Amino acid sequence: MSPAPEKTAILYRMVLPDHLCPSGLKARSLLRRSGYAIDDHPLTTRAETDAFKADQGVATTPQIFIEGKRIGGYTDLRRFLGKPVPDATTTSYRPVLVVFVIAGLMALAASLAAHGTMLTGQALVWAITFAMCLLAMLKLQDVERFSTMFLNYDLLARRFVPYAYIYPFAEAAAGLLMIAGLLHWLAIGIALAIGTIGAISVIKAVYIDKRSLKCACVGGSTNVPLGFVSLTENLAMVAMGLWMVAH
Repeated sequence: MSPAPEKTAILYRMVLPDHLCPSGLKARSLLRRSGYAIDDHPLTTRAETDAFKADQGVATTPQIFIEGKRIGGYTDLRRFLGKPVPDATTTSYRPVLVVFVIAGLMALAASLAAHGTMLTGQALVWAITFAMCLLAMLKLQDVERFSTMFLNYDLLARRFVPYAYIYPFAEAAAGLLMIAGLLHWLAIGIALAIGTIGAISVIKAVYIDKRSLKCACVGGSTNVPLGFVSLTENLAMVAMGLWMVAH
């Protein structure tokens, strides 16, 4: 039985002295991992790149050709090979799940370093407070974007707009104070206040008014739907505040 013919692909990608096209590197790597022998054509000058795009009637590089057919760019190649294609408009819980997973792992690592074991009550406290700080950090990357989305549903922010700017700083402050074990009265007050207001706001917007909104919990730049995740974030802050009152 004769061996199967080798799969080949032709790749045109931009390789300028001051710019190495990332999508071209991704396309080359994906083709190799998919078993293709690559006829690689680096476009090494801006004039060469522009001439290629004009000749092919395309606006971007890289461009991939397989079996004489132009497949297109990197995203088109992923689609051709049956790989998942990212869609910025698709709702996803992944951003916030990553935050909670990383916070949990950080808490376990900190507990192991401090107590010699990962399974401690302190690890649970750290998991929540680390998550608070990480979520606040994401919000603070673009406070304007966060505040715009936050104003869609937060009841206090709608009455007092500066609260939309204060919120991420307050969340970070509460988390840091809880981690450090300082000023318990202030940390408890902040956590209970912003957590309670946030939980009531989410319940009203999602479960009473039945509004379909994006959650500002990870900074407002993702398509995380408002609902369970944001409610969990706020209830966790309330729980932390009550736990500190009890202890």
